[in-house]
Amino acid sequence: MLANPSTSTLHHRPNYTHNPPCSLFNHRCKLSLSPNCPRFSNSAKSNFSSLSLLLSRRKRERLFTVVNALEETSVAHDGPQSLPQPFSVKIPVGDRHILVETGHIGRQASGSVTVTDGETIVYTSVCLDDVPSEPSDFYPLSVNYQERFSAAGRTSGGFFKREGKLKDHEVLICRLIDRPLRPTMFKGFYHETQILSWVLSYDGLHSPDSLAVTAAGIAVALSEVPNTKVIAGVRVGLVDNKFIVNPTTKEMEESELDLLLAGTDSAIFMIEGYCNFLTEEKLLDAVQIGQDAVRAICNEVGVLVKKCGKAKMLDAIKLPPAELYKHVEEIAGDELVKILQITSKVPRRKALASLEEKVLSILTEKGYVSKDARFGTPETVADLLEVEDEDEEIVVDGEVDEGDVHIKPIGRKFSPLLFSEVDVKLVFKEVTSKFLRKRIVEGGKRSDGRTPDKIRPIDSRCGILPRAHGSALFTRGETQSLAVVTLGDKQMAQRVDNLVDEEEFKRFYLQYLFPPSCVGEVGRIGAPSRREIGHGMLAERALEPILPSENDFPYTVRVESTITESNGSSSMASVCGGCLALQDAGVPVKCMIAGIAMGMVLDTEEFGGDGTPLILSDITGSEDASGDMDFKVAGNEDGITAFQMDIKVGGITLPVMRKALLQARDGRKHILAEMLKCSPFPSKRLSKYAPLIHIMKVNPKKVNIIIGSGGKKVKSIIEETGVEAIDTRDDGIVKITAKDLSSIEKSKSIINRLTMVPNVGDIYRDFAILVN
Repeated sequence: MLANPSTSTLHHRPNYTHNPPCSLFNHRCKLSLSPNCPRFSNSAKSNFSSLSLLLSRRKRERLFTVVNALEETSVAHDGPQSLPQPFSVKIPVGDRHILVETGHIGRQASGSVTVTDGETIVYTSVCLDDVPSEPSDFYPLSVNYQERFSAAGRTSGGFFKREGKLKDHEVLICRLIDRPLRPTMFKGFYHETQILSWVLSYDGLHSPDSLAVTAAGIAVALSEVPNTKVIAGVRVGLVDNKFIVNPTTKEMEESELDLLLAGTDSAIFMIEGYCNFLTEEKLLDAVQIGQDAVRAICNEVGVLVKKCGKAKMLDAIKLPPAELYKHVEEIAGDELVKILQITSKVPRRKALASLEEKVLSILTEKGYVSKDARFGTPETVADLLEVEDEDEEIVVDGEVDEGDVHIKPIGRKFSPLLFSEVDVKLVFKEVTSKFLRKRIVEGGKRSDGRTPDKIRPIDSRCGILPRAHGSALFTRGETQSLAVVTLGDKQMAQRVDNLVDEEEFKRFYLQYLFPPSCVGEVGRIGAPSRREIGHGMLAERALEPILPSENDFPYTVRVESTITESNGSSSMASVCGGCLALQDAGVPVKCMIAGIAMGMVLDTEEFGGDGTPLILSDITGSEDASGDMDFKVAGNEDGITAFQMDIKVGGITLPVMRKALLQARDGRKHILAEMLKCSPFPSKRLSKYAPLIHIMKVNPKKVNIIIGSGGKKVKSIIEETGVEAIDTRDDGIVKITAKDLSSIEKSKSIINRLTMVPNVGDIYRDFAILVN
């Protein structure tokens, strides 16, 4: 509902004035002409008469419309003009409202909005380049989300008092914004599009990430960027067995579920969440609650878009010629069928590349004559270019009179068809995807010969790196993860910067690496990509629920997953390999968990099926690229710890998601059973190279004595005993970290003497005398 903060009607802000030149807007172009120009005077209308004779009727009508509009507004522009009116809409979400405003900030952007929840404000703008970029198979969309320290009344703690490169959690939110928006964009639109999102105010209570997803969806809907529907996002929590939409940060501290969902009024496009072994049915209930909330937001925003939205640039969409699809199928169809039966990834990839080069050569260089009967008898390019001999005509007596003009009957010839290289590549990719789907649906077999629900062969090995604290090599088909665990004290913990002025240290973190060699390619090695950060966080959050508490296991734990081979589902291989490596390092995990990636062919009727979506278990890279869904699920037989879903088509419904979740559960059971066959098996004990940590309790009032003035005493104890670190807490907990047991015993003895409390009746002897 369009609303005023004080009423439920449309809200207009005070007018602003300026004196612009006379202008006419047509979406992207601006015509600015002086009202004093003589050609626009009434007496000058006849000047257009001769020009109008050279124009078409439609163009003449358009030209006179422009002239009349400019003449009518020339007088009005002599006085002050008002700016476009800002609008706002209040939308009920959960137990409160969010406020969406547009037309007040960032008016020169194609679309801009501010979304407010409590005192948290997110500003998002959408701009697009005037000139289209080179066509490609990847929509030119970039997203940048940043949390300003000033939003919480802070400045950066570094030397430079400005925000630097994006932090990991900001990169993750960029991905949350990008993933649901990309499937709604039209193919063939090549104007580079940029979404910028900033947190301008943060109250520490209302999270900005779900607001940023909604703000981006609304800004795109208001802009000239052509897309299908409005996208909105919400978070769903579970506190005391009750679902909460957009819970506060305090409520999330007690929540068993952290689910962020984005979609339209009719379908789900993206979900990502983490939970503590939640059942599939409970998760589906949460998704239903989130979808209802998203639907309500989209319905309210639709009114705002109709009122303030700009006309979409549909005329800028450039698609390959429709007939090109048929030509590519005629040239490559038979060979594609054979190539897609090659089970190994690298030979199949090379065969596809060779076939693509062949198709490119024919359609972009040599030219192609269709086999269709409508185009006559197929002829080669050489035949078409050959100079014909002027043979003597043979005329049968009586058929023609002497002196008649007659035409020699010859076959119809056509010019060879030539297409652009980019169009051919785009169409070849789509045709390959079509043939892959057809093989799966019609033949019931995938490229590697598996049935839709079959898992690839699994092999696991632990302890392969003797000096590492824990290691495992997990292989599933042509996907392989080398997981390594390192144990340390608090000094190894990862410090996290956040908007709230509080120090946060992560005692468990997983870092994911995807080198180009894992897919047999050459590429740049540098800072982790957004994809690597996202996959690492998914695997980290999947493993987190099985870790022991800090009291039971006082170590900081780092897992490093290096993908040494990749053919789909490498993030879930990191979950499996990470779980085995944790056990090999002696971490007392609560249970074993596994991860699996699910795919889907949504429209099976197109390929001879009954129309029911076909769910694929343990998808490969080609099935991910050509399929309609990438649904990653991690957990054990009883519940789920992490999940992430991306949809590449018009969204999916809950029944389809239910089928995918149940099939994923069967797949996890199979993978867990295979992981139990690991050889060598995890050692389940601390490595002799891992540091030793001893925890002792002292009188809290004596902690300062251990530290000493300026930390001098604790430093002297470390130097004297050879321990690596001594960490003290205000509650009297002291952690001693060392490489050997003798160093720990020495430091324990000194700390006990410093914190000893004499009791009446006890007898003590002078330690110095005993030493002498």
